[in-house]
Amino acid sequence: MSKSVVSELMEQFDCLSERSSLDHLAVNCPSDHLMEVCRVLRDSYNFDLLIDVTAIDWDVATPRFTGIYHLYSTSLQSYIRIASDCSDNIKPSLPSLVSLYAAADWHERETYDLMGIHYEGHPNLKRILMWDAYPYHPLRKDFPLAGIETELPAEDVAEQTDVKVASAPMMGGPFVSSGDGLMSQTEPVAKDESWNEKKAKH
Repeated sequence: MSKSVVSELMEQFDCLSERSSLDHLAVNCPSDHLMEVCRVLRDSYNFDLLIDVTAIDWDVATPRFTGIYHLYSTSLQSYIRIASDCSDNIKPSLPSLVSLYAAADWHERETYDLMGIHYEGHPNLKRILMWDAYPYHPLRKDFPLAGIETELPAEDVAEQTDVKVASAPMMGGPFVSSGDGLMSQTEPVAKDESWNEKKAKH
């Protein structure tokens, strides 16, 4: 996808702004224009495949959460990344893209499960990895690296095993790329490798 196409898109939607990126072209898009922009990308620019939906937790910044969408054009063999901020830090939400891209279904459920972002209009927004009553969102920055001891949801399993779900250290996480070169060519490493589950953190 050439920069000229991005320029065309930004002329059509003056709400868009170019987003700094080391690999693919990227734009910032307000959440109230997200559906319309994605529809134009799909129908007018042949971005027919939704590759991924994820989110960033900026922790202390406002807005705290940013939704990230990766679209791919199978005919142009090009990617574009769309970033959309959630306006509410307490109850973050974004419009669901399931009506445009069926692949958004499970991607949005995963991001809801792990980051706590509600996708308005999703036909079946429920957890996909953790159980329904699980009270936390494990990929948020305020979730402790050592995990939180949580009772198993099934009483019969707890009775048979006589254990709870154990805390799960992330071995020096969070994991980050080295920051040198393209993200696709850098291997994620632990931010702090001085400790793990066998060696206490200083």
